[in-house]
Amino acid sequence: MQAIAVITARGGSKRIPGKNKKDFLGKPIIKYSIEAALASGLFEEVMVSTDDAEIAEIAKKAGASVPFMRSAETSDDYATTDDVLMEVLEEYEKRGRNFEYMACIYPTAPFVTAEKLKEAFRLLTVNKASGVMPVVRFSFPPQRGMKVEAGRLVYSYPENAMKRSQDLEPMYHDCGQFYFYDAVKYRACRGDLEDGYVPYPMPETEVQDIDHMTDWKLAEIKYRMMQEKTAGE
Repeated sequence: MQAIAVITARGGSKRIPGKNKKDFLGKPIIKYSIEAALASGLFEEVMVSTDDAEIAEIAKKAGASVPFMRSAETSDDYATTDDVLMEVLEEYEKRGRNFEYMACIYPTAPFVTAEKLKEAFRLLTVNKASGVMPVVRFSFPPQRGMKVEAGRLVYSYPENAMKRSQDLEPMYHDCGQFYFYDAVKYRACRGDLEDGYVPYPMPETEVQDIDHMTDWKLAEIKYRMMQEKTAGE
């Protein structure tokens, strides 16, 4: 199997400066993603796509490869993850290397583990899917959400105002941790998967967006909880 893990870690971060290399419970946060990918044993190549020399050095010391630096075009605030992944795949092709499967792992995803990556790959292959996305269920049903009109709260969907939560369809959102792809299908549609993603549900205790320092502290608390749970199993 020819598989690559791509960890997308540009240097710029406005809300938490240096976020992708910031210390998270004793080591640079990007190391968690690198170590999970390496420990999974799934990948022929674990690489970091970055425009930052310090991140590149951290990545190499952690066991990842940085065969080339990210271009200026995919390093600004408007470049998408798909732009980065396509650049990586095309650059490897120029070097005579192609991959059957690809995992995109974010650098601020300490909850990603080797076991989760292996399960995502299993879901991908068993379902013959184009992609797998880890998701988490909304803790409160969005169908009963409210908005402000003329200074007052009103239901966005009044028809659901009196419905019981258990009678509403469960809804999920992207965990923002990683994705697993059939790389051939991904390249053919340039990331716009025609058959969508197979869901991989995650517990809320192992999901945390990290946009502000409060989020960072919450992530550390949840990570410790995950470690304690794992140790007790």
